Amino acid sequence: MKKRIALLVFTLTFSIIAPIATNSQEETIESTCKDYFRAPFVASAQTFKALLTGQETAEFHASFFAGNTYRVVACTSGQNNIIFSVLDKNRNLIFSNKNHELSSYWDFNVMGSLDCIIEAQLDPQKSASGMALIMVGFKTNLK
Repeated sequence: MKKRIALLVFTLTFSIIAPIATNSQEETIESTCKDYFRAPFVASAQTFKALLTGQETAEFHASFFAGNTYRVVACTSGQNNIIFSVLDKNRNLIFSNKNHELSSYWDFNVMGSLDCIIEAQLDPQKSASGMALIMVGFKTNLK
């Protein structure tokens, strides 16, 4: 009986504390990503998130419009341990930070409107699991 009560107390405590810890981690990662959006860049309101384990790859869809300069930022709980790629709708590789020392962001100009797939995965040599966060922003002309 005492074991059941102890198990119940543990389960209730964990179910209350775990979401708070996860939310705190998510807020920290989001804050890190937002640091890459200083003038003249502004983060859009849409944030892409995925909890990844092992070799999982998250896939997000975004549209980019002609005449704009965009910034794609990828963050996780560790520095430079997220691999992200931008592909066109036919899955042709446009950019991968694998070829750029796992840079946390990429800036690019769009000459014609483009629907893209953004893939994110953790670097298996650095992390077994974690939250991947992708933010997209754009360059403003405001001074």
